[in-house]
Amino acid sequence: MPDIAFLNGAFLPLAEARVSVEDRGFLFGDGVYEVIRTYDGAPFLLPAHLDRLERSMAEVRLVPDWNRAALEGWIAEATERAGYPDAKIYAQVTRGAAPREHKFPDVPVTTLIAVTPIASLPRKLQDEGAAVISVPDLRWGRCDVKSLQLLPNVMARQEAAEAGAFEALLVGPDGVVNEGAGSNLFVVKGGALVTPALGPRILAGVSRGYLLDLARGMGVATEERDLTLAEIYDADEVLLSGTTTEVLGVVRVDGRTVGDGRPGPITRRLAAAFRPSGSKVG
Repeated sequence: MPDIAFLNGAFLPLAEARVSVEDRGFLFGDGVYEVIRTYDGAPFLLPAHLDRLERSMAEVRLVPDWNRAALEGWIAEATERAGYPDAKIYAQVTRGAAPREHKFPDVPVTTLIAVTPIASLPRKLQDEGAAVISVPDLRWGRCDVKSLQLLPNVMARQEAAEAGAFEALLVGPDGVVNEGAGSNLFVVKGGALVTPALGPRILAGVSRGYLLDLARGMGVATEERDLTLAEIYDADEVLLSGTTTEVLGVVRVDGRTVGDGRPGPITRRLAAAFRPSGSKVG
């Protein structure tokens, strides 16, 4: 089956989808997006993803010419047309195409949905855990908005790749570690699961919220507060969460070994419980 796109009212093969060079997403990064995963053909945590998309649009005053029910229908049809059991649904809304000028234009938004296959992280990585590095957080001041403006994230993840690491942890000028360049961050200390509190410095990850609910359901204490790099170095366990990352144990941070150098027991329990019942582990 071809990778499928929905673009401004039409379904077509992704390879044939085109937008204007005057689209404000291309010119300014003036838009927002969501990434949704399917398991066995069903979108996972879709209502929470669409809640966040609506919030991101509202925060940047981006007003679509469609409603949520229409968007849900397009996502369902695009997913069905693609036919992939495990897929990545990418939804992007920009302020539309108009001659380049900073003020908002009075034009229709550009709406894109793309469905492509996705594979889980390698089983060896899931079992043995990942290495991460820390880098300065150079992003804008509204990281709670899922904006297209991802150049600092791109640069951070490239730095991680060049260091042989899976992820980059973004550290603010005050020494607080905010999140990963493409994931939310957790540590386990004294049996409690700790993650940075919500606010403008981090994205309210859908998987983050789901993981906190899972932990509480297991009787694991949770805390939401600032974390320093020293606390992360000293943690019993470190883990990442995200739509495509799922739950991934971290075993090295800046070359320092976390715990006993293997994903810890709480990480393993959360990873085992994360997927919908019956879905296959990659």
